[in-house]
Amino acid sequence: MRLNKYISETGVCSRREADKWIDAGRVTCNGRVATLGTRVTEGDKVCIDGEPIGAKKQQIYIALNKPVGVTCTTEAHIEDNVIDLIRYPERIFPIGRLDKDSEGLILLTNDGDIVNEILRSENNHEKEYLVTVDRAITDLALKMMAGGVKIMGELTKPAQVTRIDQRSFRIILTQGLNRQIRRMCSALGYRAQRLQRVRIMNVHLGTLSAGQWRHLTTRELAGLLPR
Repeated sequence: MRLNKYISETGVCSRREADKWIDAGRVTCNGRVATLGTRVTEGDKVCIDGEPIGAKKQQIYIALNKPVGVTCTTEAHIEDNVIDLIRYPERIFPIGRLDKDSEGLILLTNDGDIVNEILRSENNHEKEYLVTVDRAITDLALKMMAGGVKIMGELTKPAQVTRIDQRSFRIILTQGLNRQIRRMCSALGYRAQRLQRVRIMNVHLGTLSAGQWRHLTTRELAGLLPR
């Protein structure tokens, strides 16, 4: 098994984070500094910063309704971080991000394998949002948003956009550029006042109140996990 996969399956971090730790020389295997290509077999002793890591843990999958003001990070020194909000008894981490000013559905797990599966842009997984802007938005602006808007030097992928009322719309994305919807609105002359994510693939926010969380159902997991 590749070392990054082994580390992620213990629940201490995602594969991507494990790669960073390995690259930084923080990981050893049987007393030797590991490399990104290191493979692990049964009986090998893996340590991070000199501390041995345990065996594979039971996999955890959580849906949270993140309130505005909470930061999607595992960094304990950052005030109002998502981990302190949930206070789950085992180590988990968010899948992707939802910026501090936004609210709604965020998934958390200790399964490093699922992270790349959900976040990889080429998989075209849908994420659905409800957006309210600072003034009446035109049909033309919504059409342009659906077709693609140039932000950060690139054109966004086509999206499904439907009007809710004069200032609100629903948008379904298949990519996740940094602050993508806010930047798209800004590029068209609007400011997103409220941004709520209500769905990730087959997982819906549903009736979860702000700050509440629940474990994913078997049916939801069947739709999320790679076959």
